Amino acid sequence: MGEVWMAAVLGCAGIAIWLTGGWQSGARRTQLLFAGGGAVGHGPPPPWPRTSERLRSWRGGLRPEWWSLVAGLALGLLGASVLPVVAGAAGVPVLRRARRAREERRDRESRGDEVITLCGALAGEVRAGRHPGEALQRSARDCDGLGEARAAVLAAARFGGDVPDALVKAARQPGAEGLLGLSACWQVSVDQGAELAAGLDRLDAALRAHRDRRADLRAQLAGARLTALMLAGLPAAGLLLGTALGADPLRVLLHTGPGLACLAVGAVLEGMGLWWVLRIVRRAEAA
Repeated sequence: MGEVWMAAVLGCAGIAIWLTGGWQSGARRTQLLFAGGGAVGHGPPPPWPRTSERLRSWRGGLRPEWWSLVAGLALGLLGASVLPVVAGAAGVPVLRRARRAREERRDRESRGDEVITLCGALAGEVRAGRHPGEALQRSARDCDGLGEARAAVLAAARFGGDVPDALVKAARQPGAEGLLGLSACWQVSVDQGAELAAGLDRLDAALRAHRDRRADLRAQLAGARLTALMLAGLPAAGLLLGTALGADPLRVLLHTGPGLACLAVGAVLEGMGLWWVLRIVRRAEAA
Protein backbone atom coordinates (compact mmCIF):
# COMPACT_ATOMS: atom_id res chain seq x y z
CA MET A 1 0.00 0.00 0.00
CA GLY A 2 2.92 2.29 0.70
CA GLU A 3 4.06 1.93 -2.90
CA VAL A 4 0.60 2.96 -4.10
CA TRP A 5 0.67 6.09 -1.94
CA MET A 6 4.18 6.92 -3.18
CA ALA A 7 3.11 6.49 -6.80
CA ALA A 8 0.09 8.73 -6.22
CA VAL A 9 2.26 11.42 -4.61
CA LEU A 10 4.80 11.26 -7.45
CA GLY A 11 2.00 11.41 -10.03
CA CYS A 12 0.48 14.49 -8.38
CA ALA A 13 3.90 16.12 -8.23
CA GLY A 14 4.46 15.45 -11.91
CA ILE A 15 1.07 16.94 -12.82
CA ALA A 16 1.80 20.00 -10.68
CA ILE A 17 5.18 20.50 -12.38
CA TRP A 18 3.57 20.17 -15.80
CA LEU A 19 0.81 22.62 -14.91
CA THR A 20 3.35 25.19 -13.75
CA GLY A 21 5.37 24.85 -16.94
CA GLY A 22 7.97 22.88 -15.00
CA TRP A 23 10.73 21.08 -16.85
CA GLN A 24 10.69 22.94 -20.14
CA SER A 25 10.51 26.38 -18.57
CA GLY A 26 13.39 25.50 -16.23
CA ALA A 27 15.51 24.18 -19.09
CA ARG A 28 14.75 27.26 -21.15
CA ARG A 29 15.80 29.58 -18.31
CA THR A 30 19.06 27.65 -17.96
CA GLN A 31 19.83 27.94 -21.68
CA LEU A 32 19.13 31.67 -21.64
CA LEU A 33 21.35 32.26 -18.64
CA PHE A 34 24.34 30.28 -19.87
CA ALA A 35 24.11 30.94 -23.61
CA GLY A 36 24.81 34.64 -23.50
CA GLY A 37 23.33 36.23 -20.45
CA GLY A 38 20.09 37.09 -22.17
CA ALA A 39 17.21 38.28 -20.10
CA VAL A 40 14.91 35.58 -18.92
CA GLY A 41 11.43 35.78 -20.36
CA HIS A 42 12.38 37.25 -23.77
CA GLY A 43 12.38 35.35 -27.02
CA PRO A 44 9.74 33.55 -29.03
CA PRO A 45 6.50 32.83 -27.17
CA PRO A 46 5.75 29.24 -26.19
CA PRO A 47 3.52 27.26 -28.55
CA TRP A 48 0.80 26.99 -25.93
CA PRO A 49 -0.87 29.54 -23.59
CA ARG A 50 0.78 30.41 -20.33
CA THR A 51 0.48 27.84 -17.58
CA SER A 52 -1.66 29.98 -15.30
CA GLU A 53 -4.14 30.54 -18.13
CA ARG A 54 -4.23 26.82 -18.91
CA LEU A 55 -4.83 25.99 -15.28
CA ARG A 56 -7.58 28.58 -14.89
CA SER A 57 -9.33 27.44 -18.07
CA TRP A 58 -9.06 23.79 -17.02
CA ARG A 59 -10.43 24.48 -13.55
CA GLY A 60 -13.09 26.84 -14.91
CA GLY A 61 -14.30 24.22 -17.37
CA LEU A 62 -14.76 21.61 -14.62
CA ARG A 63 -17.98 22.11 -12.70
CA PRO A 64 -17.70 21.72 -8.90
CA GLU A 65 -19.90 18.61 -8.88
CA TRP A 66 -17.44 16.74 -11.09
CA TRP A 67 -14.88 16.83 -8.30
CA SER A 68 -17.05 14.15 -6.68
CA LEU A 69 -16.21 11.83 -9.57
CA VAL A 70 -12.54 12.85 -9.42
CA ALA A 71 -12.44 12.03 -5.70
CA GLY A 72 -14.19 8.71 -6.39
CA LEU A 73 -11.63 7.82 -9.06
CA ALA A 74 -8.76 8.68 -6.71
CA LEU A 75 -10.20 6.57 -3.88
CA GLY A 76 -10.94 3.78 -6.34
CA LEU A 77 -7.32 3.71 -7.48
CA LEU A 78 -5.98 3.85 -3.94
CA GLY A 79 -8.42 1.23 -2.65
CA ALA A 80 -8.38 -0.95 -5.78
CA SER A 81 -12.19 -0.99 -5.85
CA VAL A 82 -14.96 0.24 -8.11
CA LEU A 83 -17.27 1.22 -5.23
CA PRO A 84 -15.78 4.72 -4.69
CA VAL A 85 -16.08 5.40 -8.42
CA VAL A 86 -19.77 4.44 -8.37
CA ALA A 87 -20.36 6.57 -5.28
CA GLY A 88 -18.55 9.51 -6.86
CA ALA A 89 -20.60 9.21 -10.04
CA ALA A 90 -23.82 9.04 -7.99
CA GLY A 91 -22.83 12.21 -6.15
CA VAL A 92 -22.51 14.25 -9.37
CA PRO A 93 -26.28 14.82 -9.96
CA VAL A 94 -26.86 15.50 -6.27
CA LEU A 95 -24.13 18.13 -6.13
CA ARG A 96 -25.28 19.59 -9.45
CA ARG A 97 -28.77 20.05 -8.05
CA ALA A 98 -27.37 21.70 -4.92
CA ARG A 99 -25.21 24.04 -7.02
CA ARG A 100 -28.12 25.07 -9.20
CA ALA A 101 -30.30 25.69 -6.16
CA ARG A 102 -27.56 27.86 -4.67
CA GLU A 103 -27.20 29.81 -7.91
CA GLU A 104 -30.95 30.31 -8.16
CA ARG A 105 -31.10 31.58 -4.57
CA ARG A 106 -28.23 33.97 -5.29
CA ASP A 107 -30.01 35.25 -8.40
CA ARG A 108 -33.25 35.75 -6.48
CA GLU A 109 -31.51 37.73 -3.78
CA SER A 110 -29.65 39.82 -6.34
CA ARG A 111 -32.91 40.58 -8.16
CA GLY A 112 -34.55 41.53 -4.86
CA ASP A 113 -31.74 43.97 -4.11
CA GLU A 114 -32.16 45.48 -7.56
CA VAL A 115 -35.89 45.96 -6.93
CA ILE A 116 -35.11 47.79 -3.69
CA THR A 117 -32.65 50.00 -5.53
CA LEU A 118 -35.26 50.71 -8.22
CA CYS A 119 -37.88 51.71 -5.65
CA GLY A 120 -35.49 54.07 -3.88
CA ALA A 121 -34.29 55.66 -7.12
CA LEU A 122 -37.86 56.04 -8.41
CA ALA A 123 -38.95 57.73 -5.19
CA GLY A 124 -36.08 60.19 -5.52
CA GLU A 125 -36.91 60.97 -9.14
CA VAL A 126 -40.62 61.53 -8.38
CA ARG A 127 -39.79 63.71 -5.39
CA ALA A 128 -37.56 65.79 -7.67
CA GLY A 129 -40.65 66.72 -9.70
CA ARG A 130 -40.46 64.36 -12.66
CA HIS A 131 -43.47 62.66 -14.16
CA PRO A 132 -43.81 59.03 -12.94
CA GLY A 133 -43.29 57.65 -16.44
CA GLU A 134 -40.15 59.69 -17.00
CA ALA A 135 -38.95 58.90 -13.48
CA LEU A 136 -39.34 55.18 -14.16
CA GLN A 137 -37.40 55.54 -17.41
CA ARG A 138 -34.49 57.24 -15.65
CA SER A 139 -34.50 54.90 -12.65
CA ALA A 140 -34.52 51.72 -14.74
CA ARG A 141 -31.37 52.80 -16.58
CA ASP A 142 -29.24 52.52 -13.43
CA CYS A 143 -30.47 49.17 -12.07
CA ASP A 144 -31.82 45.83 -13.27
CA GLY A 145 -34.86 45.58 -11.02
CA LEU A 146 -37.25 44.98 -13.92
CA GLY A 147 -35.16 42.15 -15.34
CA GLU A 148 -36.35 40.58 -18.56
CA ALA A 149 -39.60 42.59 -18.45
CA ARG A 150 -37.74 45.90 -18.60
CA ALA A 151 -38.65 46.63 -22.22
CA ALA A 152 -42.37 45.90 -21.70
CA VAL A 153 -42.64 48.00 -18.54
CA LEU A 154 -40.77 50.97 -20.00
CA ALA A 155 -42.84 50.80 -23.20
CA ALA A 156 -46.03 50.93 -21.12
CA ALA A 157 -44.69 53.90 -19.16
CA ARG A 158 -43.57 55.75 -22.29
CA PHE A 159 -46.66 55.25 -24.45
CA GLY A 160 -49.37 55.44 -21.80
CA GLY A 161 -49.94 51.72 -21.38
CA ASP A 162 -51.05 49.77 -18.31
CA VAL A 163 -47.95 50.15 -16.14
CA PRO A 164 -49.39 48.34 -13.06
CA ASP A 165 -50.28 45.29 -15.16
CA ALA A 166 -46.80 45.28 -16.72
CA LEU A 167 -45.27 45.46 -13.24
CA VAL A 168 -47.42 42.54 -12.07
CA LYS A 169 -46.13 40.44 -14.97
CA ALA A 170 -42.56 41.50 -14.20
CA ALA A 171 -43.05 40.42 -10.57
CA ARG A 172 -43.41 36.79 -11.72
CA GLN A 173 -39.64 36.61 -12.10
CA PRO A 174 -37.86 34.91 -9.18
CA GLY A 175 -36.86 37.50 -6.59
CA ALA A 176 -38.89 40.32 -8.16
CA GLU A 177 -41.93 39.95 -5.88
CA GLY A 178 -41.35 43.48 -4.60
CA LEU A 179 -42.63 44.80 -7.93
CA LEU A 180 -46.12 43.81 -6.79
CA GLY A 181 -45.88 46.54 -4.17
CA LEU A 182 -44.63 48.99 -6.79
CA SER A 183 -47.60 48.08 -9.00
CA ALA A 184 -50.00 48.71 -6.11
CA CYS A 185 -48.40 52.08 -5.33
CA TRP A 186 -48.61 53.07 -8.99
CA GLN A 187 -52.26 51.99 -9.23
CA VAL A 188 -53.27 53.91 -6.09
CA SER A 189 -51.48 57.06 -7.23
CA VAL A 190 -53.25 56.93 -10.62
CA ASP A 191 -56.76 56.05 -9.35
CA GLN A 192 -56.89 58.11 -6.16
CA GLY A 193 -54.30 60.79 -6.79
CA ALA A 194 -52.16 59.67 -3.85
CA GLU A 195 -48.57 60.78 -3.62
CA LEU A 196 -46.41 58.15 -5.32
CA ALA A 197 -43.19 59.13 -3.53
CA ALA A 198 -44.66 58.50 -0.07
CA GLY A 199 -45.89 55.05 -1.07
CA LEU A 200 -42.54 54.22 -2.59
CA ASP A 201 -40.75 55.27 0.60
CA ARG A 202 -42.92 52.92 2.65
CA LEU A 203 -42.42 50.13 0.14
CA ASP A 204 -38.65 50.65 0.14
CA ALA A 205 -38.58 50.53 3.96
CA ALA A 206 -40.67 47.34 4.01
CA LEU A 207 -38.48 45.58 1.43
CA ARG A 208 -35.31 46.56 3.28
CA ALA A 209 -36.73 45.30 6.58
CA HIS A 210 -37.62 41.98 4.92
CA ARG A 211 -34.10 41.69 3.53
CA ASP A 212 -32.59 42.42 6.95
CA ARG A 213 -34.78 39.78 8.60
CA ARG A 214 -33.68 37.26 5.99
CA ALA A 215 -30.02 38.08 6.61
CA ASP A 216 -30.55 37.78 10.38
CA LEU A 217 -32.23 34.40 9.94
CA ARG A 218 -29.36 33.20 7.79
CA ALA A 219 -26.89 34.23 10.48
CA GLN A 220 -28.88 32.30 13.08
CA LEU A 221 -28.90 29.22 10.85
CA ALA A 222 -25.14 29.35 10.31
CA GLY A 223 -24.65 26.87 13.14
CA ALA A 224 -26.94 24.32 11.54
CA ARG A 225 -25.20 24.74 8.19
CA LEU A 226 -21.83 24.27 9.87
CA THR A 227 -23.14 21.06 11.46
CA ALA A 228 -24.11 19.77 8.01
CA LEU A 229 -20.67 20.65 6.69
CA MET A 230 -18.98 18.83 9.56
CA LEU A 231 -21.16 15.75 8.96
CA ALA A 232 -20.17 15.77 5.31
CA GLY A 233 -16.47 15.99 6.17
CA LEU A 234 -16.33 13.42 8.97
CA PRO A 235 -15.89 10.36 6.71
CA ALA A 236 -12.91 11.94 4.94
CA ALA A 237 -11.40 12.91 8.30
CA GLY A 238 -11.87 9.34 9.53
CA LEU A 239 -10.12 7.90 6.48
CA LEU A 240 -7.19 10.29 6.87
CA LEU A 241 -6.90 9.53 10.58
CA GLY A 242 -7.00 5.78 10.00
CA THR A 243 -4.37 6.04 7.26
CA ALA A 244 -2.13 8.13 9.53
CA LEU A 245 -2.40 5.45 12.22
CA GLY A 246 -1.46 2.74 9.71
CA ALA A 247 -4.84 0.96 9.85
CA ASP A 248 -5.34 0.88 6.05
CA PRO A 249 -9.07 1.77 6.26
CA LEU A 250 -9.69 1.55 2.50
CA ARG A 251 -8.73 -2.12 2.39
CA VAL A 252 -10.88 -2.90 5.43
CA LEU A 253 -13.91 -1.00 4.14
CA LEU A 254 -13.76 -2.13 0.52
CA HIS A 255 -12.40 -5.70 0.68
CA THR A 256 -13.79 -7.28 3.87
CA GLY A 257 -17.32 -8.31 4.81
CA PRO A 258 -17.48 -6.39 8.12
CA GLY A 259 -15.95 -3.36 6.41
CA LEU A 260 -18.56 -3.37 3.66
CA ALA A 261 -21.32 -3.69 6.28
CA CYS A 262 -19.88 -0.76 8.24
CA LEU A 263 -19.57 1.24 5.02
CA ALA A 264 -23.22 0.62 4.12
CA VAL A 265 -24.51 1.46 7.61
CA GLY A 266 -22.29 4.54 7.82
CA ALA A 267 -23.44 5.80 4.42
CA VAL A 268 -27.10 5.42 5.44
CA LEU A 269 -26.56 7.21 8.76
CA GLU A 270 -24.53 9.94 7.07
CA GLY A 271 -27.26 10.53 4.49
CA MET A 272 -29.98 10.59 7.16
CA GLY A 273 -28.01 13.06 9.26
CA LEU A 274 -27.44 15.42 6.36
CA TRP A 275 -31.07 15.14 5.28
CA TRP A 276 -32.32 15.91 8.79
CA VAL A 277 -30.09 18.95 9.31
CA LEU A 278 -30.88 20.39 5.87
CA ARG A 279 -34.58 19.76 6.46
CA ILE A 280 -34.41 21.81 9.66
CA VAL A 281 -32.68 24.63 7.78
CA ARG A 282 -35.18 24.61 4.92
CA ARG A 283 -38.21 24.60 7.23
CA ALA A 284 -36.76 27.47 9.25
CA GLU A 285 -36.14 29.48 6.08
CA ALA A 286 -39.65 28.74 4.78
CA ALA A 287 -41.19 29.87 8.07
